Amino acid sequence: MTTDERRATDADFLVRVQCILDELGVPRELCAGRALPVQEEASELELVETGENGREYLLIPAAAAAWRALRAAAEADGVALKIVSAFRSVDRQAEIVREKLGRGLTLEAIFAASAPPGYSEHHTGRAVDVGTPGARALEEDFEDTPAFRWLTMNAGRFGFALSFPRDNAEGYVYEPWHWCYRPAGSTA
Repeated sequence: MTTDERRATDADFLVRVQCILDELGVPRELCAGRALPVQEEASELELVETGENGREYLLIPAAAAAWRALRAAAEADGVALKIVSAFRSVDRQAEIVREKLGRGLTLEAIFAASAPPGYSEHHTGRAVDVGTPGARALEEDFEDTPAFRWLTMNAGRFGFALSFPRDNAEGYVYEPWHWCYRPAGSTA
């Protein structure tokens, strides 16, 4: 792809994201005011894990390989890890926001815990929400599990980092379960 083609594709993506945000009634200053980076949607994905409910979890190939190695190392140390969420398209993120609006939540409440469409690390195919048997999924008390302690000490060796610690700059609630693949030397 040429530089001009890439710019056109990026511009199309930004227009698409803005149209979705406008349709949802998301004020333009919300993302700018929190300095949220636009997250490009992955195009090359592979199946990395299938949940007990049959749900397929997809990541980009490099993140998938790193996740498999991380999970195997955790298992060798007696720690069970499972994916609760992985790749999520911009359109799926918009559906989630619509569902929450339909339940009466405000945009402010929604975006304290979820990224606006176009701004989620899940779009990149590098982010995973991690769970472990016996722990409630997507809950702060995940930090009290052996799985979280293992991830804190070992995830970096595999290129994964905790995205949203307490008091994070993006303004999201603390998410001890949300880890993103950021290999050494990456600007992502």
